[in-house]
Amino acid sequence: MKKTIAMATLALAVSFGSISCKKKVTDAELQTQATTVVTSNPNASVEVKDGTAHLSGTFADQASKDSMIASLKAIPGVKEVMDMSTVAEAVVVETVSAVDPMVQQKVTDAVKDFPSVNVEVVNGELTLTGNISPAQAKQVKMSVDALQAGKVNYNYTVK
Repeated sequence: MKKTIAMATLALAVSFGSISCKKKVTDAELQTQATTVVTSNPNASVEVKDGTAHLSGTFADQASKDSMIASLKAIPGVKEVMDMSTVAEAVVVETVSAVDPMVQQKVTDAVKDFPSVNVEVVNGELTLTGNISPAQAKQVKMSVDALQAGKVNYNYTVK
C-alpha cells in the first residue's frame, strides 16, 4: 500500500512539474512573429504588449484587413488583437477629355466626306487617323484648320 501511495505521489509530482515547466511565450517572441506576419502590408504595423497585438496602419480593402487580423490571432500566445487600423477610401479618378466635345463634333463633321479618316482624342488631343490621298489630305487639313480647333495631330497615312 505504501508503494502505491508513493507511486501515485511521484506521478502527481511529475505531472505538476511538467505543467509548470511549460514555457511561456514572451512579448518579444510574439512581436517577432507578429512583425513577420504584418510585413506583407508595408502600410501596417503591429506592437505586442502583454500578449495583445495592437494592429495599426492602412489597408487597401476590408478583406485584406480581416485576413491580417486572422493571421495575428492564429499566432500561438496572442490573446487578442486590438484593431486600430483603417481601410483606405477608394479613389475615383474621373477622366475628363481635354478636348471640348463640340470641337470634336465639328472636326468629325468637317471630315465626314472622307470615310477613311477617323477623329479620335488621344492623350487629350484631337488626332486624325486613316488612309487618304495627297489631294484629300490637303482638303482635310484646310477644313480642320479653318475651324481653329487648336492642337490637331494629323496621323493619317497619305497614299
